[in-house]
Amino acid sequence: MQLRKKVTLLLVLAVILVGVFLFTGISSNWDYILPRRGVKMAAIIVTGAAIAFSTVIFQTITTNRILTPSILGLDSMYLLVQTGVVFLFGSGSIAMMDSQINYFLSVGAMVVFSFLLFKWLLRKGENIYLLLLVGLILGTFFSSLSSFMQILIDPNEFLIVQDRMFASFNNVNTDLLGLSIVIMGLAFIFYIPYHKYMDVVSLGKDHAVNLGVPYDKIIQRLLIIVAILISVATALVGPVTFLGLLVVNLAHEFIKTFRHNYLIAVSVLFSIIALVGGQLVVERVFTFSTTISVLINFVGGIYFIYLLLKENKAW
Repeated sequence: MQLRKKVTLLLVLAVILVGVFLFTGISSNWDYILPRRGVKMAAIIVTGAAIAFSTVIFQTITTNRILTPSILGLDSMYLLVQTGVVFLFGSGSIAMMDSQINYFLSVGAMVVFSFLLFKWLLRKGENIYLLLLVGLILGTFFSSLSSFMQILIDPNEFLIVQDRMFASFNNVNTDLLGLSIVIMGLAFIFYIPYHKYMDVVSLGKDHAVNLGVPYDKIIQRLLIIVAILISVATALVGPVTFLGLLVVNLAHEFIKTFRHNYLIAVSVLFSIIALVGGQLVVERVFTFSTTISVLINFVGGIYFIYLLLKENKAW
């Protein structure tokens, strides 16, 4: 019952923040302002839910609370695609001008990269930590390659790439938002049969196998779900590296349980609260002089250092 009260409290806080974001500062232009804010809010909720949901799954798989799906190199792959298109074809190319082509190109590259990585390592029976190590190395390589191309391109075209480096909810394409919701919905439906195993998987591979869980098969399916969710969220608004780390660890501290029914719900609510609150600060305090990803990564980076120091003291 105590857990339900905490979830209800977060839900009320999220609804209040959503209401403040949607309805404050509107004078007489309801027909113009409210639909634009509604699209922005839908993008925030969809992105926040996808990142929090996928991070919970990923940390359960790795049994490590300081890891996020970005360690697989998906954010770096996204930036490499954006930089590569400008470097090879210019900022006026159809892949940069047409948001739908750019969206499918980004999602396709990230999903194909993840699938090949999983197939190469997991089908060979390798340890999950080797997968993370290879993903980290490839992510560093992609980031270095992107930086190299950014140095060579025209400064004006670099500004185009720079806009894609940071998450933004200000100019979300409505068609892409609807498509993202459909893809994420399908990923969630694909996840449902495996939800019953999550509490057991969090105990680790040995315990899960001893309790009769088809561990390797489930891990492969769950990693594909994680890759799809992160790819779609990143292609829709841009990379938000530390959001998942921040909200999932806050959820663990807030409810003190590993039951995934509550953990996923609380993580999603914390994610929505963080994004809506951050967007309010960006718009009302900084007057769009910064982006929400900068705020989230700043707070998340500090919290990440705190977690590292906390774990070091525990040892």
